[in-house]
Amino acid sequence: SYFGDKSSCVENANTLNLTSSSSARGLNSTFIGKTPLSSGRSGCRSHTPLMGYSVTSSSAVSAHTVASVIVAVVEGRGLARGEVGMASIDLKNPEMILSQFADNTSYAKVITKLKILTPLEIIMSNTACDAGNTTKLFRLITEHFKNVTFTTVQRKYFSETKGLEYIEQLCASEFSTIFMEVQSKYYCLAAAAALLKYVEFIQNAVYAPKSLKVRFQGSEKTAMIDSSSAQNLELVINNRDSRNGHTLLGVLNYTKTPGGSRRLRSNILEPLVDAETINTRLDCVQELLQDEELFFGLQAVISKFLDTEQLLSVLVQIPKQDTVKTAESKITSLIYLKHTLELVEPLKAALRSCNTQLLKAYYNSLEDTRFGIILEKITTVINDDTRYTKGCLSMRTQKCYAVKPNINEFLDIARRTYTEIVDDIAGMITQLAEKYSLPMKTSFSSARGFFIQMNADCSTLPNGQLPSEFTKITKMKNTYSFTSADLIKMNERCQESLREIYHMTYLIVCKLLNEIYEHIHCLYKLSDIVSMLDMLLSFAHACTLSDYVRPEFTDTLAIKQGWHPILEKIAMEKPVSNNTYLTEGNNFVIITGPNMSGKSTYLKQIALCQIMAQMGSYVPAEYCSFRIAEQIFTRIGMDDDIETNASTFMKEMKEITYIIQNANDKSLIIIDELGRGTSAEEGIGICYAACEYLLNLKAFTLFATHFLELCHIDALYPNVENYHFEVQHVRSSAGNKEKIAYTYTLSKGYTEEKNYGLKAAEVSSLPSSIILDAKEITNHIAKQILHRQKSTPEMMKQRAVYQLAMRLVQTARNSRLDPDSLRVYLKGLKKKYEASCCTPGKNDEQ
Repeated sequence: SYFGDKSSCVENANTLNLTSSSSARGLNSTFIGKTPLSSGRSGCRSHTPLMGYSVTSSSAVSAHTVASVIVAVVEGRGLARGEVGMASIDLKNPEMILSQFADNTSYAKVITKLKILTPLEIIMSNTACDAGNTTKLFRLITEHFKNVTFTTVQRKYFSETKGLEYIEQLCASEFSTIFMEVQSKYYCLAAAAALLKYVEFIQNAVYAPKSLKVRFQGSEKTAMIDSSSAQNLELVINNRDSRNGHTLLGVLNYTKTPGGSRRLRSNILEPLVDAETINTRLDCVQELLQDEELFFGLQAVISKFLDTEQLLSVLVQIPKQDTVKTAESKITSLIYLKHTLELVEPLKAALRSCNTQLLKAYYNSLEDTRFGIILEKITTVINDDTRYTKGCLSMRTQKCYAVKPNINEFLDIARRTYTEIVDDIAGMITQLAEKYSLPMKTSFSSARGFFIQMNADCSTLPNGQLPSEFTKITKMKNTYSFTSADLIKMNERCQESLREIYHMTYLIVCKLLNEIYEHIHCLYKLSDIVSMLDMLLSFAHACTLSDYVRPEFTDTLAIKQGWHPILEKIAMEKPVSNNTYLTEGNNFVIITGPNMSGKSTYLKQIALCQIMAQMGSYVPAEYCSFRIAEQIFTRIGMDDDIETNASTFMKEMKEITYIIQNANDKSLIIIDELGRGTSAEEGIGICYAACEYLLNLKAFTLFATHFLELCHIDALYPNVENYHFEVQHVRSSAGNKEKIAYTYTLSKGYTEEKNYGLKAAEVSSLPSSIILDAKEITNHIAKQILHRQKSTPEMMKQRAVYQLAMRLVQTARNSRLDPDSLRVYLKGLKKKYEASCCTPGKNDEQ
């Protein structure tokens, strides 16, 4: 018959010679002539070809619950080792992304990119995992992605020549500039060749010629946030509960489409580094906030869009085998395409009065005549009232009657037969209800087809049971669901009729799709526009719920009264706000304070604000200015770091080593509680050495510590500033005990709360004699340390000169003051300089 069961994909199996493994287990198991990953081994995923198309709503809540990205990775050999090529494609989105870059021995860029992609499967060359000779890259990837399936293919399929041929054959004309970008990037071309061959194999389908969007993604266009930092900052996943929305994604995600949600997640993990592009986005957000009609008009239209990227993926794939499933999928896709194209005019109307550059560009893009051409061709074949609807029976009806009458006589006959069967089913159930005097009604589900449903109390039934002719009875509360032998037979007749309808409709749809393929590339543009508008609307929506401000971009990190965006969502009120100020001249800040005083929250807050600004979002502050960060590193102390153990210490060392190896002058570095996993002496030594290394960079660094000895490093390095979180001491009503009240307020200088352990001991049951001895010994040691680290007048003068010079440079670069105000400001700087030179221990004010 025309529609047979879909067989295993065996074409090209003998040539691919696939080996699949999960977390590098079972590398010796080779599958030839079978669908990959179908052996049922523990830990491996089996592939369900994604030819189907299921959209339950336009909600973006579950946009990332199922991984669907396949990535091919290949590394150069010999002198080219460390040069890595990657190609990835989302099975729900017909876009192939190519990358090629030089990485260091830690392969930080590779791991970070893979974490962002969240792959379903990773493909590598079989030479990367030869028994006893696996490459370091393969070992690291399998270590970091233990729940991801790995598949190896023969090295010969990583062919740059074949990769370029594939791109020339499949890349849509709008993206043809990709040839110039990648023609000499041999490793990403090789990865593309292996990836496309493998996707064709597992999907049992090929992409239509000139249908794919192909782009090269250089690592220099976005900031790098390593996976450990993303986890520390809870950017997209909450550390305590992965289902919890208390993340940066949860704070900003008011998107209405799956594409918008995906774009938002991608931008959080890879924020921009180009100030002009960021400001273009900020201009849009500002206009959306100022023009309510534009905001609500756009939001109303955007919320009606389905998953345009997944729609495109189904449209551009040509199945190698025709089945009921592929036929139904294509028919559904055409209905979704009609629904999508009918939204272009309302979207244009919403954008018509916009003023910003980007929104105007989107309006102009929507004037592309191809949208109208495609819709006109569709409406010549498809009924005008055919549309996307919710509900499986309703959508089934739309698919059956999608094609206009009188186009195919046999199709019209088949549809009349289907209608008669459905009417007969309804009539039969009505007769049964009358026969047994029971309130039966016709119901439908995609799994059961037509069945009978009834709301009735058990006591109303004869002998408390349904008549014997009814089978497959289920009950939920007072609702019975059941069927009968006659109804099962009628359902079978209905399915046969449907197969005939789908067969004939599919042939008409395929002919129509062939006519519109040459115009379909405009949908890539539409998909980009919808997802970007959705994300910008989401940014504007978040601003309306809190007092966010537009960030500026200078050479300074200055935040006036900023607060933690996730904490605000958790607490449902505005948290305590604090100032932040870093410049090239004061680029290293040491923060001290007792446990739970707010150090970790403050550090995360700064990193989150930096990321929000570089995404093009407004920021939780009264005023903010940022220097673009090319990398954002965080080492945040967790609760279990307090325990001194070897594993904690090694984790600390790995994290700080990674930061030191990869940081540069344009980095933002956040370090919290380094050295807690070892002895105090070693901890201080490690912290001091790490600080001195980082002080040689122009990176902006915030370093929180309990080692107060570290604070005196400002005597040697004038670009170091000390800050602390204030606490207050409150006596109990009885007056015999003292407790700490946290203010969560940041102040200049280092903390005076020097002996947290002694204070804890005082409120415990330790004998007073031991506490007195401990205090005496502590004071003696502290005096010795202070004497060795005391600043000399000459050192203080040098520090004052340095800080004055830096302030003058900052003023020359960024000042917007009029001449009179500038004169007053410079006189103030002079007074501060003179005071700092003659007053021991005095710091200039911020």
